[in-house]
Amino acid sequence: MTTTYFVKPDSIVRRIWGDADVILLVFAGSAAEFALNKAVDWLFFTGKLPADPIARLFSTVRYAQEIVFAPEDRAQQAVHRMGAIHGGVERQRGYAIPDWAYRDVLYMLIDYSERAYTLLHRPLLPHEQNELFTVFRAVGAGMGVADLPTNYTDWQRDRQQHLDRDLAHSDFTDRLFTRYREQLGSWRYNLLLQAQALLVPKAVSERLPLPQKPVLAQTIGLYRILNGLGLRSVVQRVLLPTEYLDQIRALDRRNS
Repeated sequence: MTTTYFVKPDSIVRRIWGDADVILLVFAGSAAEFALNKAVDWLFFTGKLPADPIARLFSTVRYAQEIVFAPEDRAQQAVHRMGAIHGGVERQRGYAIPDWAYRDVLYMLIDYSERAYTLLHRPLLPHEQNELFTVFRAVGAGMGVADLPTNYTDWQRDRQQHLDRDLAHSDFTDRLFTRYREQLGSWRYNLLLQAQALLVPKAVSERLPLPQKPVLAQTIGLYRILNGLGLRSVVQRVLLPTEYLDQIRALDRRNS
């Protein structure tokens, strides 16, 4: 019997979410934008993100990969489980997370998936952009997110409107970036800022003190060369906290 998957085995979405380096860039960009979102107080209500941002990253990726690589029925279960978790938080706090905030998070995953893959590999083709949008739209619809656009072009327009409306530098912003620095250490934190400077849209960068001319931009070509020579694990060991290396490498599912 043929197994039906939520995401097709040959999908660009699997290539993106099966590449540990791309995933890390997705979350580097999202970490910047999360900190500016006007609904960021929800992350502080649970306390999980400010307490341990890196652990939160891995738990989020596990959910995403379960959806991207699992058969249809298991993926749908994971989507519904995510919806139930958020519903539980809403009941604890006594009111609902705004629909626009759900869309913001979904839009981040779409946008930074494309931006990160483009930075490390190549730009997405039009049909790949549509495929990426369609997969994450299905995730949002499965969670009951309202007023989702129906195609990639409409999503681009709505994404910009959300960026223009839903971002503000606040005390929460500074508190999150302080936690990033505490967990990463000074030089890896500076590397994070450089990666964010290369990834985030203008509406995000103009609200944060990110490097104007990140040195990292000059080393992306070197990364590609070392990757091609099979030295990717060496690069990861130099750039990433050693206590997380095994978890980071476990994100690689490019042969799945």
